[in-house]
Amino acid sequence: MPEHGDRLLIIGGGIIGLCTAMQAQKAGFQVTLLERGGQLAPNCSSANAGMIVPSHFTPLAAPGMMMQGLRWLFNPESPFAIKPSLSLDMARWGWIFCRHSNSRHVAASRKLLCELHMESRQLFIDWAKEFDFGLKTKGLLMLCRDPKVLEEEAKIVEQACRLGLRAEVLDAAGVAKLEPGIDIDVVGALYHAEDAHLDPALLINGLKHRFAEAGGTIHYHCPVARLEHHNGRVRAVHGTGGCFEADQFVIAGGSWTPELVRDLGLRLPLQPGKGYSLTLKAPAQLPAICSLLAEARVAITPMGSSLRVAGTMEIGGLNHEINPRRIQGIIKSVQNYYPAIKQNAFERLEPWVGLRPVSPDGLPYLGPAPGIDNLIIASGHAMMGLSLAPVTGMRVTAMLAGEAPIAQLDPGRFE
Repeated sequence: MPEHGDRLLIIGGGIIGLCTAMQAQKAGFQVTLLERGGQLAPNCSSANAGMIVPSHFTPLAAPGMMMQGLRWLFNPESPFAIKPSLSLDMARWGWIFCRHSNSRHVAASRKLLCELHMESRQLFIDWAKEFDFGLKTKGLLMLCRDPKVLEEEAKIVEQACRLGLRAEVLDAAGVAKLEPGIDIDVVGALYHAEDAHLDPALLINGLKHRFAEAGGTIHYHCPVARLEHHNGRVRAVHGTGGCFEADQFVIAGGSWTPELVRDLGLRLPLQPGKGYSLTLKAPAQLPAICSLLAEARVAITPMGSSLRVAGTMEIGGLNHEINPRRIQGIIKSVQNYYPAIKQNAFERLEPWVGLRPVSPDGLPYLGPAPGIDNLIIASGHAMMGLSLAPVTGMRVTAMLAGEAPIAQLDPGRFE
Protein backbone atom coordinates (compact mmCIF):
# COMPACT_ATOMS: atom_id res chain seq x y z
CA MET A 1 0.00 0.00 0.00
CA PRO A 2 1.22 3.55 -0.71
CA GLU A 3 2.57 5.74 2.00
CA HIS A 4 0.43 8.73 2.87
CA GLY A 5 1.24 11.53 0.45
CA ASP A 6 2.32 9.38 -2.51
CA ARG A 7 1.40 11.44 -5.54
CA LEU A 8 0.11 9.78 -8.70
CA LEU A 9 -0.29 11.61 -12.01
CA ILE A 10 -2.45 10.01 -14.70
CA ILE A 11 -2.29 11.25 -18.29
CA GLY A 12 -5.60 10.63 -20.05
CA GLY A 13 -9.15 11.25 -18.85
CA GLY A 14 -10.97 8.56 -20.82
CA ILE A 15 -12.51 5.47 -19.27
CA ILE A 16 -9.13 3.80 -18.64
CA GLY A 17 -7.69 6.87 -16.92
CA LEU A 18 -10.83 7.45 -14.86
CA CYS A 19 -11.11 3.85 -13.66
CA THR A 20 -7.42 3.87 -12.75
CA ALA A 21 -7.80 7.19 -10.93
CA MET A 22 -10.72 5.94 -8.85
CA GLN A 23 -9.06 2.63 -7.94
CA ALA A 24 -5.73 4.27 -7.02
CA GLN A 25 -7.53 6.91 -4.99
CA LYS A 26 -9.28 4.17 -2.98
CA ALA A 27 -5.84 2.61 -2.36
CA GLY A 28 -4.58 5.83 -0.77
CA PHE A 29 -2.83 7.68 -3.59
CA GLN A 30 -3.22 11.42 -4.06
CA VAL A 31 -4.32 11.41 -7.68
CA THR A 32 -4.16 14.12 -10.32
CA LEU A 33 -5.56 13.46 -13.78
CA LEU A 34 -4.68 15.39 -16.95
CA GLU A 35 -7.19 15.45 -19.82
CA ARG A 36 -6.34 16.97 -23.21
CA GLY A 37 -10.00 17.82 -23.96
CA GLY A 38 -12.61 19.86 -22.17
CA GLN A 39 -14.93 18.75 -19.41
CA LEU A 40 -17.82 18.25 -21.81
CA ALA A 41 -15.77 17.22 -24.84
CA PRO A 42 -16.56 13.68 -26.03
CA ASN A 43 -13.65 11.23 -26.05
CA CYS A 44 -13.39 7.70 -27.35
CA SER A 45 -15.15 6.38 -24.24
CA SER A 46 -18.23 8.58 -24.10
CA ALA A 47 -20.29 7.51 -27.12
CA ASN A 48 -19.16 3.96 -27.79
CA ALA A 49 -21.35 0.85 -27.81
CA GLY A 50 -21.21 0.46 -24.02
CA MET A 51 -20.72 -3.30 -24.08
CA ILE A 52 -19.11 -5.56 -21.47
CA VAL A 53 -17.93 -8.52 -23.49
CA PRO A 54 -16.46 -11.66 -21.88
CA SER A 55 -17.41 -13.25 -25.23
CA HIS A 56 -14.60 -11.24 -26.86
CA PHE A 57 -11.80 -13.59 -25.90
CA THR A 58 -10.40 -13.69 -29.45
CA PRO A 59 -7.87 -10.89 -30.11
CA LEU A 60 -8.17 -8.74 -33.22
CA ALA A 61 -4.98 -10.34 -34.55
CA ALA A 62 -6.55 -13.65 -35.57
CA PRO A 63 -6.29 -15.95 -38.60
CA GLY A 64 -7.82 -14.42 -41.70
CA MET A 65 -8.13 -10.85 -40.40
CA MET A 66 -5.43 -9.40 -42.65
CA MET A 67 -6.87 -11.10 -45.74
CA GLN A 68 -10.36 -9.94 -44.77
CA GLY A 69 -9.05 -6.39 -44.44
CA LEU A 70 -7.49 -6.61 -47.90
CA ARG A 71 -10.73 -7.97 -49.40
CA TRP A 72 -12.65 -5.07 -47.87
CA LEU A 73 -10.02 -2.52 -48.91
CA PHE A 74 -11.90 -1.38 -52.01
CA ASN A 75 -15.35 -1.42 -50.41
CA PRO A 76 -15.93 2.10 -49.01
CA GLU A 77 -18.78 0.84 -46.81
CA SER A 78 -16.91 -2.12 -45.31
CA PRO A 79 -16.74 -2.51 -41.51
CA PHE A 80 -12.97 -3.07 -41.37
CA ALA A 81 -10.18 -1.40 -43.30
CA ILE A 82 -6.44 -0.90 -43.07
CA LYS A 83 -5.58 2.19 -45.10
CA PRO A 84 -2.35 1.89 -47.11
CA SER A 85 0.36 4.18 -45.77
CA LEU A 86 4.03 4.97 -46.34
CA SER A 87 4.50 5.49 -42.59
CA LEU A 88 7.25 3.39 -41.06
CA ASP A 89 5.22 3.13 -37.84
CA MET A 90 2.27 1.80 -39.83
CA ALA A 91 4.51 -0.67 -41.68
CA ARG A 92 5.93 -1.96 -38.39
CA TRP A 93 2.43 -2.26 -36.91
CA GLY A 94 1.22 -4.18 -39.97
CA TRP A 95 4.19 -6.56 -39.89
CA ILE A 96 3.61 -7.40 -36.21
CA PHE A 97 -0.14 -7.76 -36.86
CA CYS A 98 0.52 -10.30 -39.64
CA ARG A 99 3.01 -12.18 -37.48
CA HIS A 100 0.44 -12.61 -34.68
CA SER A 101 -2.61 -13.40 -36.83
CA ASN A 102 -2.39 -17.12 -36.20
CA SER A 103 -4.18 -19.81 -34.20
CA ARG A 104 -1.28 -20.21 -31.76
CA HIS A 105 -1.54 -16.56 -30.66
CA VAL A 106 -5.32 -16.80 -30.38
CA ALA A 107 -5.09 -19.94 -28.24
CA ALA A 108 -2.51 -18.30 -25.96
CA SER A 109 -4.71 -15.22 -25.46
CA ARG A 110 -8.19 -16.66 -24.87
CA LYS A 111 -7.96 -17.56 -21.18
CA LEU A 112 -6.30 -14.27 -20.19
CA LEU A 113 -8.80 -12.09 -22.06
CA CYS A 114 -11.75 -14.06 -20.69
CA GLU A 115 -10.50 -13.79 -17.10
CA LEU A 116 -9.86 -10.06 -17.41
CA HIS A 117 -13.34 -9.42 -18.88
CA MET A 118 -14.99 -11.46 -16.12
CA GLU A 119 -13.07 -9.60 -13.40
CA SER A 120 -14.19 -6.34 -14.97
CA ARG A 121 -17.79 -7.56 -15.18
CA GLN A 122 -17.85 -8.22 -11.43
CA LEU A 123 -16.40 -4.78 -10.71
CA PHE A 124 -19.14 -3.19 -12.83
CA ILE A 125 -21.76 -5.13 -10.86
CA ASP A 126 -20.21 -3.92 -7.59
CA TRP A 127 -20.12 -0.30 -8.80
CA ALA A 128 -23.75 -0.47 -9.92
CA LYS A 129 -24.69 -0.92 -6.25
CA GLU A 130 -23.09 2.47 -5.53
CA PHE A 131 -24.25 4.60 -8.48
CA ASP A 132 -26.45 4.22 -11.55
CA PHE A 133 -24.92 3.96 -15.02
CA GLY A 134 -27.62 1.91 -16.71
CA LEU A 135 -26.01 -1.51 -16.27
CA LYS A 136 -28.04 -4.37 -17.78
CA THR A 137 -26.78 -7.94 -17.38
CA LYS A 138 -29.03 -9.49 -20.02
CA GLY A 139 -26.38 -10.97 -22.27
CA LEU A 140 -25.59 -10.33 -25.93
CA LEU A 141 -26.92 -11.70 -29.21
CA MET A 142 -24.55 -12.29 -32.14
CA LEU A 143 -27.15 -12.08 -34.91
CA CYS A 144 -26.58 -14.01 -38.16
CA ARG A 145 -28.49 -13.75 -41.44
CA ASP A 146 -26.37 -16.23 -43.39
CA PRO A 147 -26.55 -19.93 -42.35
CA LYS A 148 -22.85 -20.36 -43.19
CA VAL A 149 -21.93 -17.45 -40.92
CA LEU A 150 -24.06 -18.91 -38.11
CA GLU A 151 -22.32 -22.26 -38.55
CA GLU A 152 -18.90 -20.57 -38.43
CA GLU A 153 -19.76 -18.38 -35.45
CA ALA A 154 -21.18 -21.42 -33.60
CA LYS A 155 -17.62 -22.71 -33.18
CA ILE A 156 -17.14 -19.87 -30.67
CA VAL A 157 -19.78 -21.42 -28.40
CA GLU A 158 -17.69 -24.53 -27.80
CA GLN A 159 -14.63 -22.40 -27.02
CA ALA A 160 -16.67 -20.19 -24.69
CA CYS A 161 -18.02 -23.17 -22.76
CA ARG A 162 -14.50 -24.54 -22.33
CA LEU A 163 -13.58 -21.22 -20.71
CA GLY A 164 -16.50 -21.52 -18.29
CA LEU A 165 -18.77 -19.04 -20.05
CA ARG A 166 -22.47 -19.61 -20.71
CA ALA A 167 -23.19 -19.53 -24.43
CA GLU A 168 -25.60 -21.24 -26.82
CA VAL A 169 -26.71 -21.28 -30.44
CA LEU A 170 -30.29 -20.13 -31.09
CA ASP A 171 -32.49 -20.50 -34.14
CA ALA A 172 -34.77 -17.67 -35.29
CA ALA A 173 -37.51 -18.83 -32.89
CA GLY A 174 -35.06 -18.77 -29.99
CA VAL A 175 -34.08 -15.21 -30.85
CA ALA A 176 -37.74 -14.17 -31.00
CA LYS A 177 -38.32 -15.70 -27.57
CA LEU A 178 -35.56 -13.55 -26.07
CA GLU A 179 -36.76 -10.43 -27.89
CA PRO A 180 -40.58 -10.68 -27.99
CA GLY A 181 -42.25 -8.00 -30.06
CA ILE A 182 -39.04 -7.01 -31.87
CA ASP A 183 -38.81 -7.71 -35.61
CA ILE A 184 -35.44 -9.39 -36.24
CA ASP A 185 -34.64 -10.91 -39.64
CA VAL A 186 -32.04 -13.61 -38.93
CA VAL A 187 -31.56 -17.37 -39.31
CA GLY A 188 -30.23 -17.55 -35.77
CA ALA A 189 -27.79 -16.16 -33.24
CA LEU A 190 -25.23 -16.91 -30.60
CA TYR A 191 -26.39 -15.92 -27.13
CA HIS A 192 -23.62 -14.95 -24.69
CA ALA A 193 -25.22 -14.85 -21.24
CA GLU A 194 -22.31 -13.22 -19.38
CA ASP A 195 -22.15 -10.17 -21.64
CA ALA A 196 -23.81 -6.94 -20.55
CA HIS A 197 -24.26 -3.31 -21.52
CA LEU A 198 -24.41 0.14 -19.96
CA ASP A 199 -24.56 3.84 -20.80
CA PRO A 200 -20.93 5.02 -21.13
CA ALA A 201 -21.77 8.70 -20.67
CA LEU A 202 -23.53 7.97 -17.36
CA LEU A 203 -20.58 5.83 -16.27
CA ILE A 204 -17.98 8.48 -17.10
CA ASN A 205 -19.94 11.28 -15.42
CA GLY A 206 -20.45 9.10 -12.35
CA LEU A 207 -16.75 8.24 -12.13
CA LYS A 208 -15.76 11.90 -12.49
CA HIS A 209 -18.18 12.96 -9.77
CA ARG A 210 -17.06 10.29 -7.32
CA PHE A 211 -13.37 10.95 -8.02
CA ALA A 212 -13.72 14.71 -7.51
CA GLU A 213 -15.93 14.24 -4.44
CA ALA A 214 -13.19 12.13 -2.82
CA GLY A 215 -10.60 14.87 -3.37
CA GLY A 216 -9.21 13.99 -6.79
CA THR A 217 -8.15 16.70 -9.24
CA ILE A 218 -8.82 16.78 -12.99
CA HIS A 219 -7.12 19.36 -15.21
CA TYR A 220 -9.00 19.84 -18.49
CA HIS A 221 -7.63 21.37 -21.72
CA CYS A 222 -4.23 20.09 -20.65
CA PRO A 223 -2.45 18.28 -23.51
CA VAL A 224 1.02 17.05 -22.56
CA ALA A 225 3.99 18.56 -24.38
CA ARG A 226 6.80 16.46 -22.90
CA LEU A 227 7.81 14.15 -20.09
CA GLU A 228 10.83 15.28 -18.08
CA HIS A 229 12.92 12.25 -17.09
CA HIS A 230 16.32 11.54 -15.61
CA ASN A 231 18.17 8.35 -14.62
CA GLY A 232 15.29 6.08 -15.54
CA ARG A 233 12.59 8.03 -13.73
CA VAL A 234 9.96 10.52 -14.85
CA ARG A 235 10.35 13.70 -12.80
CA ALA A 236 7.54 15.87 -14.18
CA VAL A 237 5.04 16.33 -16.98
CA HIS A 238 4.99 19.58 -18.92
CA GLY A 239 1.88 20.73 -20.74
CA THR A 240 -0.24 23.74 -21.56
CA GLY A 241 -1.57 23.63 -18.00
CA GLY A 242 1.90 23.95 -16.48
CA CYS A 243 4.41 21.60 -14.89
CA PHE A 244 3.12 18.67 -12.83
CA GLU A 245 5.36 16.70 -10.50
CA ALA A 246 4.51 13.34 -8.92
CA ASP A 247 6.03 10.21 -7.43
CA GLN A 248 4.35 7.75 -9.82
CA PHE A 249 2.95 8.23 -13.33
CA VAL A 250 0.44 6.40 -15.52
CA ILE A 251 -0.09 7.00 -19.22
CA ALA A 252 -3.63 6.14 -20.32
CA GLY A 253 -3.51 8.34 -23.37
CA GLY A 254 -5.41 6.13 -25.79
CA SER A 255 -4.38 6.66 -29.41
CA TRP A 256 -2.02 9.47 -28.36
CA THR A 257 0.10 7.16 -26.19
CA PRO A 258 2.91 6.61 -28.76
CA GLU A 259 3.46 10.38 -28.98
CA LEU A 260 3.60 10.65 -25.20
CA VAL A 261 6.26 7.97 -24.74
CA ARG A 262 8.45 9.03 -27.67
CA ASP A 263 10.33 11.45 -25.37
CA LEU A 264 11.40 8.41 -23.36
CA GLY A 265 12.93 6.72 -26.39
CA LEU A 266 10.08 4.21 -26.67
CA ARG A 267 8.54 3.14 -29.98
CA LEU A 268 5.19 1.73 -29.00
CA PRO A 269 3.44 0.04 -31.94
CA LEU A 270 -0.11 1.34 -31.79
CA GLN A 271 -2.51 2.64 -34.43
CA PRO A 272 -5.78 4.58 -34.07
CA GLY A 273 -8.80 2.52 -35.09
CA LYS A 274 -11.53 4.89 -36.16
CA GLY A 275 -15.11 4.00 -35.26
CA TYR A 276 -18.47 5.73 -35.54
CA SER A 277 -21.75 5.75 -33.66
CA LEU A 278 -25.23 7.18 -34.12
CA THR A 279 -27.90 7.35 -31.42
CA LEU A 280 -31.62 7.12 -32.17
CA LYS A 281 -33.56 8.95 -29.46
CA ALA A 282 -36.92 7.38 -30.35
CA PRO A 283 -36.38 4.18 -32.33
CA ALA A 284 -39.34 2.44 -33.97
CA GLN A 285 -38.53 -0.61 -31.85
CA LEU A 286 -36.24 -0.87 -28.83
CA PRO A 287 -34.57 -4.24 -28.19
CA ALA A 288 -33.90 -5.23 -24.58
CA ILE A 289 -30.64 -7.06 -25.33
CA CYS A 290 -27.55 -5.60 -26.98
CA SER A 291 -26.49 -7.28 -30.20
CA LEU A 292 -23.73 -7.59 -32.75
CA LEU A 293 -24.63 -7.93 -36.41
CA ALA A 294 -22.29 -10.74 -37.41
CA GLU A 295 -21.95 -10.08 -41.13
CA ALA A 296 -21.91 -6.29 -40.80
CA ARG A 297 -19.73 -6.03 -37.65
CA VAL A 298 -22.15 -3.43 -36.21
CA ALA A 299 -23.09 -3.08 -32.54
CA ILE A 300 -26.64 -2.31 -31.40
CA THR A 301 -27.14 -1.18 -27.80
CA PRO A 302 -30.31 -0.03 -26.00
CA MET A 303 -29.57 2.83 -23.60
CA GLY A 304 -32.62 3.90 -21.66
CA SER A 305 -35.18 4.90 -24.31
CA SER A 306 -32.47 5.39 -26.97
CA LEU A 307 -30.73 2.98 -29.31
CA ARG A 308 -27.04 3.32 -30.12
CA VAL A 309 -25.62 1.96 -33.37
CA ALA A 310 -21.84 1.71 -33.63
CA GLY A 311 -19.37 0.21 -36.04
CA THR A 312 -16.29 0.14 -38.29
CA MET A 313 -12.63 -0.31 -37.50
CA GLU A 314 -10.61 1.87 -39.83
CA ILE A 315 -6.87 1.63 -39.17
CA GLY A 316 -5.03 4.57 -40.65
CA GLY A 317 -4.16 7.84 -39.00
CA LEU A 318 -4.67 10.11 -36.04
CA ASN A 319 -7.58 12.13 -37.37
CA HIS A 320 -11.30 12.58 -36.76
CA GLU A 321 -12.37 12.97 -40.38
CA ILE A 322 -15.79 11.45 -40.99
CA ASN A 323 -16.15 9.10 -43.95
CA PRO A 324 -19.82 9.35 -45.06
CA ARG A 325 -19.63 6.02 -46.90
CA ARG A 326 -18.66 4.19 -43.70
CA ILE A 327 -21.63 5.83 -41.95
CA GLN A 328 -23.90 4.76 -44.81
CA GLY A 329 -22.65 1.19 -44.51
CA ILE A 330 -23.58 1.13 -40.82
CA ILE A 331 -27.06 2.57 -41.46
CA LYS A 332 -27.82 0.16 -44.30
CA SER A 333 -26.95 -2.85 -42.19
CA VAL A 334 -29.37 -1.99 -39.37
CA GLN A 335 -32.53 -2.35 -41.47
CA ASN A 336 -31.33 -5.71 -42.81
CA TYR A 337 -31.49 -7.16 -39.28
CA TYR A 338 -34.14 -4.89 -37.70
CA PRO A 339 -36.66 -4.22 -40.54
CA ALA A 340 -38.78 -1.87 -38.41
CA ILE A 341 -35.88 0.57 -38.06
CA LYS A 342 -35.84 2.38 -41.40
CA GLN A 343 -32.86 4.15 -42.94
CA ASN A 344 -34.66 7.51 -42.87
CA ALA A 345 -34.69 7.35 -39.06
CA PHE A 346 -30.99 8.26 -39.19
CA GLU A 347 -31.46 11.38 -41.31
CA ARG A 348 -30.01 14.55 -39.79
CA LEU A 349 -28.35 12.61 -36.99
CA GLU A 350 -24.87 13.87 -36.13
CA PRO A 351 -22.42 10.95 -36.20
CA TRP A 352 -19.87 10.57 -33.43
CA VAL A 353 -16.35 9.51 -34.30
CA GLY A 354 -13.72 8.10 -31.95
CA LEU A 355 -10.19 6.74 -32.22
CA ARG A 356 -9.62 3.44 -30.44
CA PRO A 357 -6.00 2.56 -29.60
CA VAL A 358 -5.17 -0.70 -31.38
CA SER A 359 -2.10 -2.78 -30.57
CA PRO A 360 -0.82 -5.04 -33.37
CA ASP A 361 -1.41 -8.29 -31.47
CA GLY A 362 -4.88 -7.34 -30.20
CA LEU A 363 -3.83 -7.32 -26.54
CA PRO A 364 -3.62 -4.19 -24.39
CA TYR A 365 -0.39 -2.66 -23.13
CA LEU A 366 -0.54 -2.90 -19.36
CA GLY A 367 2.64 -2.69 -17.33
CA PRO A 368 5.79 -0.70 -16.52
CA ALA A 369 7.34 1.31 -19.33
CA PRO A 370 10.64 -0.30 -20.41
CA GLY A 371 13.58 1.36 -18.67
CA ILE A 372 11.44 3.70 -16.55
CA ASP A 373 11.00 2.86 -12.87
CA ASN A 374 7.96 4.96 -12.03
CA LEU A 375 5.80 4.89 -15.16
CA ILE A 376 3.02 2.45 -16.07
CA ILE A 377 1.43 2.31 -19.52
CA ALA A 378 -2.26 1.39 -19.83
CA SER A 379 -3.38 1.60 -23.44
CA GLY A 380 -4.04 -0.39 -26.62
CA HIS A 381 -7.39 -1.86 -25.56
CA ALA A 382 -9.00 -1.25 -28.98
CA MET A 383 -12.73 -2.13 -28.93
CA MET A 384 -12.43 -3.59 -25.42
CA GLY A 385 -11.53 -0.36 -23.61
CA LEU A 386 -14.78 0.06 -21.72
CA SER A 387 -15.16 -3.63 -20.98
CA LEU A 388 -11.64 -3.92 -19.56
CA ALA A 389 -11.41 -0.49 -17.89
CA PRO A 390 -12.27 -1.51 -14.29
CA VAL A 391 -9.86 -4.45 -14.22
CA THR A 392 -7.20 -2.29 -15.87
CA GLY A 393 -7.55 0.25 -13.07
CA MET A 394 -7.39 -2.52 -10.49
CA ARG A 395 -4.27 -4.10 -12.04
CA VAL A 396 -2.50 -0.73 -12.40
CA THR A 397 -3.19 0.04 -8.74
CA ALA A 398 -1.83 -3.38 -7.75
CA MET A 399 1.35 -2.75 -9.76
CA LEU A 400 1.78 0.65 -8.12
CA ALA A 401 1.70 -1.21 -4.80
CA GLY A 402 4.38 -3.66 -5.94
CA GLU A 403 2.48 -6.51 -7.59
CA ALA A 404 4.12 -8.14 -10.61
CA PRO A 405 2.70 -7.25 -14.03
CA ILE A 406 1.18 -9.71 -16.51
CA ALA A 407 4.05 -10.69 -18.81
CA GLN A 408 1.80 -11.20 -21.83
CA LEU A 409 0.71 -7.54 -21.67
CA ASP A 410 4.22 -6.07 -21.27
CA PRO A 411 4.42 -2.71 -23.11
CA GLY A 412 7.98 -3.64 -24.13
CA ARG A 413 7.07 -6.96 -25.73
CA PHE A 414 7.90 -5.72 -29.23
CA GLU A 415 11.17 -3.97 -28.37
